[in-house]
Amino acid sequence: MGFLGFLHFSVYQLDSIQDEEVEETEQVNGTTILDHQPPPPGHRPWQWWILVSLNIAFLLIGECGAVILSRFYYDRGGASPWMAALLQTAAFPVFYIPFFFFFPSPKKLPAAIDRPSIPTLSLIYFLLGSLLASNSMLYSIGLHFIPVSTFSLICGTQLAFNAIFSFFINSQKFTPWIINSLVLLTLSTSLVAVNSDPVEHEGVSKGEYALGFICTLVASAGYSLLLCLMQLSFEKVLKKETFTVILDMQVYTSLVATFISIGGLFASGEWRGLKDEMESFKEGRVVYIMTLVGASLANQVTFIGILGLIFVVSSLFSNVITALAYPLVPVAAVLIYHETMNGAKVVAMLLGIWGSASYLFQQYLDGNEVVRLKEMSSIDESAP
Repeated sequence: MGFLGFLHFSVYQLDSIQDEEVEETEQVNGTTILDHQPPPPGHRPWQWWILVSLNIAFLLIGECGAVILSRFYYDRGGASPWMAALLQTAAFPVFYIPFFFFFPSPKKLPAAIDRPSIPTLSLIYFLLGSLLASNSMLYSIGLHFIPVSTFSLICGTQLAFNAIFSFFINSQKFTPWIINSLVLLTLSTSLVAVNSDPVEHEGVSKGEYALGFICTLVASAGYSLLLCLMQLSFEKVLKKETFTVILDMQVYTSLVATFISIGGLFASGEWRGLKDEMESFKEGRVVYIMTLVGASLANQVTFIGILGLIFVVSSLFSNVITALAYPLVPVAAVLIYHETMNGAKVVAMLLGIWGSASYLFQQYLDGNEVVRLKEMSSIDESAP
């Protein structure tokens, strides 16, 4: 109840803020006002910061919980990559049902705004859902074969991929701070790659370790592409970012990804071994079910935080906060799974934090520039 109460508050504020927001198309260093939203008229700054902080908490807690529980699934006897992929999207109805009652009738769009056709929406949801399913499968393979700490450090490359895709898709320009971030994150991943040792993960061959490394890297690129395409869809096709529109994006893409994962589970024949997997789970059947449910819910909490940040700030900022979770996960892995955190990983983690900080600082500069231009515009309009 506490979680749903806070989430309902977040939903209400997001919807009311966006309803009153006036869209602007000023360009500042290749970004729009929508990418760096200051507190909107009629709302105090602390209300906006509460929204941002709440969604950051959802993202960080959900991200850490999902990775730790997914690794727990594999360590205690789970062996189905398709099941691990399914856990990343299957719980979306849990959050859709209460929102359906909170918002039973979506607000109508103004007549001036063109509504996308059903075939267009279906194509968008199918393509994004397919990409989401592919990324889920790649992540599950990666987590199956490499340690949690290594997995999380590789996932930090999402920020670098996001900058590259945003340059081509969302017109985000490269600045010295962004270039610095790209260099640092590339060095971080390279350091992990050259110091990787499959011996630290028992029962994994060098080939499997390499496969896990590559799958995680490709999934990180795919995830960044997914975020940028989502923002592009909001801006160019859907043309309105109310919470209802964002919730539809989550629900239908998750629905597509879930059906694809279920199809893969049956097509691969892995479903036949699920009963034996549950019976042989080291912690028992009850813990097996709790692990699957917990991982599913954690993934949805993460996705709620991601979409919330895309709505309140931007996909770039959402990916920055996602990257901040990665230094937390290796620490949790050391404490829970007693993984080895050697000097190379520590240096890689510090480089990743430095790279994320550089990107965050650029976001801060862009936001200040937006506010300055708006103030100058207001002064010019009020001048006789």
